Amino acid sequence: MIRSIAFIHTVALLVERFRPRFQAELPQQRCFHLLDESVLQDLLRDGPSPAITRRIVTLATLAADAGADLIVFTCSSTSPAIDAARPLVPVPIVKIDDAMYAEAARCDGRVGLLYTACSTLEPSRSLLAEHAAASGARVKAECVLVDGAFDALSAGRREIHDALVTESALALAARADRLVLAQASLAHLAAPLAEATGKPVFASPEWMVRDVVARVAAAA
Repeated sequence: MIRSIAFIHTVALLVERFRPRFQAELPQQRCFHLLDESVLQDLLRDGPSPAITRRIVTLATLAADAGADLIVFTCSSTSPAIDAARPLVPVPIVKIDDAMYAEAARCDGRVGLLYTACSTLEPSRSLLAEHAAASGARVKAECVLVDGAFDALSAGRREIHDALVTESALALAARADRLVLAQASLAHLAAPLAEATGKPVFASPEWMVRDVVARVAAAA
């Protein structure tokens, strides 16, 4: 049975995005949140390193020691370090993007992958390829970095962020069968982009929520 779930974040705004959602979805479960913004800051500045991996392992260990029966990392950029943490921590660990990429890679086609933080590129491309290999689908990915969007969002200029992402998405949609928003910070644009482009648009938070709720139900 999954009684306690730990959510580990590297972006502060995601704490309050997910807290009320899981209070509503899983009112019987104890959900708690750990935040370490320095992880993403250091990844953006210096890239992956053994030190980052050790910190991810430490955060997962802290969550397990706090009684978590399931651990959810909400940062796409930490995906490779999570792979290292999984065999070292005696609690299942969910990546925020796993369920989304499993769905996006179920069938053949061209996937346009949008991201705003350079640290997201390799983890996201690798995870998409991993799920495509598992499904047997022939997936061709085109990855687009939306220059300036992450800095705008960090500075509180969300309207500029959204405009930049929308412009890139419209251009990418002309070359793709479906779009993937590779960071949780982009998820609020999924519905308007789907309407604007006429293409399926995948965002990780909703798929992650479904995944976690299904895991809890399966373990009951």
